[in-house]
Amino acid sequence: MVQESRLVGLFLELLAFNAPALQEAPIVAFTKKLLESEGFAFTEDKAGAAIGGNANNLIVHLPATDPKAPNVFLSAHFDTVEPTEDLVVSEIDGVFRSAGDTILGADDRCGVAAAIEALRCLRDSGQPHGTVYLLLSVAEEIGLLGAKQVPIQDLKLDYGFVLDTGPPVGSFVTRAAWHDRLEVTVHGRPAHAGKEPEMGVDAIAVTASAIAQMRLGRLGPESTANIGLITGGTATNVVPARVTVVAEARSTSVNDLEKQIDHMIQCFVNAAQERGAEVSVNHRRHYEGYEISTDSPVVRVAEAASRSLGLHPEHRVTLGGSDGNVYNERGVPCVVLATGMDHIHTHAEQITRQDLVLTAKMALECLLQSARVQ
Repeated sequence: MVQESRLVGLFLELLAFNAPALQEAPIVAFTKKLLESEGFAFTEDKAGAAIGGNANNLIVHLPATDPKAPNVFLSAHFDTVEPTEDLVVSEIDGVFRSAGDTILGADDRCGVAAAIEALRCLRDSGQPHGTVYLLLSVAEEIGLLGAKQVPIQDLKLDYGFVLDTGPPVGSFVTRAAWHDRLEVTVHGRPAHAGKEPEMGVDAIAVTASAIAQMRLGRLGPESTANIGLITGGTATNVVPARVTVVAEARSTSVNDLEKQIDHMIQCFVNAAQERGAEVSVNHRRHYEGYEISTDSPVVRVAEAASRSLGLHPEHRVTLGGSDGNVYNERGVPCVVLATGMDHIHTHAEQITRQDLVLTAKMALECLLQSARVQ
């Protein structure tokens, strides 16, 4: 049985840590002490050194009480998308928000708290279950870097549940987008802007022309593209000779994604050729998309768990990434469970007490149902 006061207390303790990506050491140290006090066995990997951070992923192990049941995992991440220094949490009418000028950090502290509470409850319930792992990752918000270091294939897992998307609780993501990152540098030619501007090739003008030709924003129901960063130029009296543009595209269709990336590159090439500039391109896959079959065990378990709590087991699509993209790519099927965190990545972020509790109940029920649904 989920203990609301214990769960809320842990959630608030986790929120108190200022731990953006690559700076999670304090919250990881706190969690290690908590796990030790609870008697949970855990290990940590070497993610910090591999990704340039100050903390590692934690891998918590709860041995099976029913060796015939599937081996499953819960997952959540420690880091927040922005710093939360001097965060003041308010609870008004059962809704937790930041009382100051920061995000709340429910993404993904609510997932961490709910997963730990679910593990506590499962251990104490006496109910049969297979081997359960809790994967608590670092640096999720900057490219799923921590998850990419988790030795998940060594854990012999059948499937799992990632607690890292918004409401309604009871729904879950079964299809997620591919995400590509594009960095283009436009190489023009410098000249004195007052004496001989005609001798220069304006890299900013080339960039502007390229972007003006480009399809951006919402491209379709499940595809987007965005220009995120533009840097260049040296002074107002110098024709700018170099501009770097960082962009992205996402789609649940890998073919549509590749067509969009080709289109964006070609826009830069065409604009450069028209004005006598050159371009260099760095294109890489940020993470892979996935689609989980509706009749797969992990989906059947999630559906059963949702229904058992009187919720609606809606299958969802997302263009956002999560550690689930990494784990699915590496051959361990998982769905992303909805949590109560809402308006994430904004200073209006919030979560209700009721949804926090319901998130923990859903996580626990998925663990219980995994031993029942075969």
